[in-house]
Amino acid sequence: MAPAAKLEGVDKELQKILDAKMDEAPARRRAREAFKEIQLGIDHLLFKTPCDGVKMEEMYVVNSRGLEIFSKSWLPANSPPKAVICFCHGYGDTCTFFVEGIARKLAVSGYGFFAMDYPGFGLSDGLHAYIPSFDELVDDVVEHYSKVKEKPEFRTLPCFLFGESMGGAVLLKVHLKQPNAWTGAILVAPMCKIADDMVPPELLKQFLICIAHFLPKKKLVPQNDLAEMAFRDSKKRRLTAYNVIAYKDKPRLRTAVELLRTTQEIERRLKEVALPLLILHGEADTVTDPSVSKALYEKASSSDKKLNLYKNAYHALLEGEPDEMIIRIFDDIISWLDGHSTKTTHI
Repeated sequence: MAPAAKLEGVDKELQKILDAKMDEAPARRRAREAFKEIQLGIDHLLFKTPCDGVKMEEMYVVNSRGLEIFSKSWLPANSPPKAVICFCHGYGDTCTFFVEGIARKLAVSGYGFFAMDYPGFGLSDGLHAYIPSFDELVDDVVEHYSKVKEKPEFRTLPCFLFGESMGGAVLLKVHLKQPNAWTGAILVAPMCKIADDMVPPELLKQFLICIAHFLPKKKLVPQNDLAEMAFRDSKKRRLTAYNVIAYKDKPRLRTAVELLRTTQEIERRLKEVALPLLILHGEADTVTDPSVSKALYEKASSSDKKLNLYKNAYHALLEGEPDEMIIRIFDDIISWLDGHSTKTTHI
C-alpha cells in the first residue's frame, strides 16, 4: 500500500505512525488513537452536529470465534432512545470516521446508534480487508447485535438495521438469516450488485477466481479510484484521506470473490426480503448499481417499502454530496424512522 497522504496538522512522528503497514489491528489502533483528534476536527458537515447531548461508549469484546471486535455506541444523554439502530459499514469504511457524524446526528434525533468494525476492518482483529467467508462475517454481525438487542433497556424497543454500500449486503444477509428479528431496514446505496464497470472482464474474472484458491490474500484485483467515483463534492472527496485506517489498496482475491458471490446470491433472493424498507440511492452512482435498488424495491415481498432516488447524486450519499443534499437525505431518514418507531415495538 502507498504511504498515507501528507495531511494538515501531522508532524513527523505522527506521519511515521500513519505510514506504518496497517495489515494487522495493533497498527490500525495506534494510528487511530494518535490521529483521532485531528480526524474528527475536519471541516465536514457531519462533524458540525453538536454532541453535548450524546453519550458515547467504545469497547472491545472477544466474540465466539475468539476475535476481538471493536464497537461503539451513541445514545441520547437525557432521554431513553426511541429505537435501536444497528449499523453495517461499507467496504472502504470503519465505524470511527464518517460514521461518527452519522451516529451523532441520529442520536441527537433521539435514537440509540450502535456500530461495529467487522473482522479485518477498522480496529477489529484480522488481516486488513480480508473476507475469507462473507457468511462468517454475517454471523459475527448477528452475534454482536443480538447481544445489543438483548440488553434489558433495549429489549422492548423497535430495532432497525442500517447499511451503507457493502453494509447493505451485510444487512440483507442478516435479515435473510433472521427474517423476523428486525422492525425495519435503511439501505443507503446498497451493494446488491457490483456495477458492471467495477467488475473485471469475464476472462480476467474467471482467472482471478481460479487464482483466489491458491493466493486468497493477494492484492491482485484491479480497481478504479473509489473516492473519485463515490464522492461528488470535490472538497469532501479530499477529506477521505483522513480516514487513515480505512483500506485503500487493491481488493484481496478471496475478498473480491466473496463480494461477487454474495451479490449474486442477494440478486437471486430479492423477493425473500420481507421487512419494512427505506432504500436510498444516487442516480449517478457508478460503484453500486441503482437499477438493482429499483429491483429490490420491486421484488421485495414487504408491503411497506420506499425507494428514494436522488438526481445527480453519487455513491457516498451521506458523506460525499453537497451539504444541502446530505441534509435532505438525513431528513428523509429521520422522518421514516420517526414514522416507524411509533408504529410497533420489536418482538
